[in-house]
Amino acid sequence: MRFDAHVHFNTLNEAFLNYGIENGMRFLSIVTDMPFFPSIKDQLTTILKIKKIYPDQIDFATTFSCNGWGGSNWLSKSLDNIDRSMNLGAVGVKVWKNIGMSLKDDKGNYVMIDHPSFEPIFQFLEDNDILLLGHNGEPKNCWLPTKDMTVESDKAYFMAHPEYHMFHHPEVPNYEAQLRARNNLLKRHPNLRFVGLHLASQEWDTNEVGAFLDQFPNAMVDLAERICHLQYQTIDHWKKIYDFFITYQDRIIYGSDIVVDNSLTDDVLIQHMNERYQNHRKYFTENEWMTVQKVNGKFKGLGLPVSVVDKVYSANALKTYK
Repeated sequence: MRFDAHVHFNTLNEAFLNYGIENGMRFLSIVTDMPFFPSIKDQLTTILKIKKIYPDQIDFATTFSCNGWGGSNWLSKSLDNIDRSMNLGAVGVKVWKNIGMSLKDDKGNYVMIDHPSFEPIFQFLEDNDILLLGHNGEPKNCWLPTKDMTVESDKAYFMAHPEYHMFHHPEVPNYEAQLRARNNLLKRHPNLRFVGLHLASQEWDTNEVGAFLDQFPNAMVDLAERICHLQYQTIDHWKKIYDFFITYQDRIIYGSDIVVDNSLTDDVLIQHMNERYQNHRKYFTENEWMTVQKVNGKFKGLGLPVSVVDKVYSANALKTYK
């Protein structure tokens, strides 16, 4: 069984779930406190409906809302919702970039992930051995002008979503501040198990990802929507990227970050994801020269040992998400 351990099922799509069955793939759907997603309640309702029909095909991670943050009952409500989700089968709790990049206090200050208001939540997770999944900050490209971004997909995304392009929003705490706040949190909670989603937002240099993993032995990283950044680095530093996977083979989890909603027909969605999965697999398993739309340049596949690929696609997800 292979795992796509980072998807967002915002609707029931039986065609894609059956595609997973036919191809020996299981999914982890991650509920996110995101403004252009359905509400947290609706996301959970959808996932539980899917899980009832396809119990062997999907797992889920939950989250808590920042709506009402600072109010008298926000903390107790958040803890209750986390506890309820865990009892329903959640495998962890996610925090998103809205903490650090959009949430503000009543004085207009940005609220970072290491703010004292979140301490009871993280202490609860640590005390109960509940996994924390963190999308903290954004790729470093987010703080660069479009012309200086390293991959084509980031250029397209931030041009389409200027509200998230931090180069145009210097008032928001910068890239270094986002990661510093996350690291402060992890230092305060050394026994907290953590997954740094999107290569822990240090996708631009595998040395940085490795240093993060060395500093926090209870942390893992996933590859969701950041494989193209590795491919970009592979153009000039093939051995460095290869060695990264060999050294940290027990700490890396495969994920695509696909959003399953009604924006694509079933046929188009399956064709798109089949091509994506095949390209990713080719990059990890073969030594052939490749090109992809998200990267401007030709690079060689990593040709990783089968044992390493199996860990990235299966064993590490099983170990981390239980």
